[in-house]
Amino acid sequence: MVKIHKKESKSHLIMRYIMLMIGASLAAVAIELFLVPNTIIDGGIIGVSLILNYMTGFSFGILVLIINLPFLFAGYKYIGKNFCISSLFAIIMLAIVESSLHHFEALTTEPLLATVFGGLILGAGVGLVIRNSGALDGTEILGILLSKKIPFSVGEFVMFVNVFVFAWAGFVLEWEQAMYSILTYYIASKALDAVIQGFDDTKAAMVISNEYEEIAEALSDRLGRGVTKLKGKGGYLDQEKEVLYVVFTRLEVAKFKSIVQEIDPNAFITIMDTQEAHGGKFKSAIH
Repeated sequence: MVKIHKKESKSHLIMRYIMLMIGASLAAVAIELFLVPNTIIDGGIIGVSLILNYMTGFSFGILVLIINLPFLFAGYKYIGKNFCISSLFAIIMLAIVESSLHHFEALTTEPLLATVFGGLILGAGVGLVIRNSGALDGTEILGILLSKKIPFSVGEFVMFVNVFVFAWAGFVLEWEQAMYSILTYYIASKALDAVIQGFDDTKAAMVISNEYEEIAEALSDRLGRGVTKLKGKGGYLDQEKEVLYVVFTRLEVAKFKSIVQEIDPNAFITIMDTQEAHGGKFKSAIH
């Protein structure tokens, strides 16, 4: 049976490109009004473009577009047409907005403030672009393509590349600026994660207990979360076990543990981080 993929609706497509535009504009504001005036860079292709801009005076917008083109071509060939077009649109918007901000004064000349707020705004902008099926930096694209051929994850590859980018920054911009740049990259990565994963930090938990029926009912009634019963088998005694699986928000962790331990103090509990939770009866509202 052939699976038919629905075409993206026009309204959803328009909204996605609006969000790509907003994300690219935020990144441009961070770069032009916070980082560039304070000689601070980010990692990846954006960082390389900023270093070359400092060294040659050549337009950052044109540099970031030119350097990203080979990666966009590879992304078009191996990742998909929509991803490539979205990324190209976001990078062009980044170049246009960044160039239009040349005549504005820096919002701060204090390096630490520029590092913190520049990193936050840059991370939020890049996160919005990634969340809407695009990319501003070809390093991640290259990491995705190479991850199947090298014994490193995408994140490890990007970090490996950035070691050389920041070392280069140390020689070109002085080591103090390189240290500010590393801090900017760290802050931006945290802001990016928050935007991509959402601010409703969700947890998933598994519970193994002989009182699983009562615990499942209590979690459903008092926590307001759906509970899934899984079949398991103990590795030591080889006995059949019922495993409860439930998803809830970070703020409900204490209440969850209280409910389970109240019914069975000896229950085995594991709590794991989850990036997102959608569908079913899951809602992020706190009950």
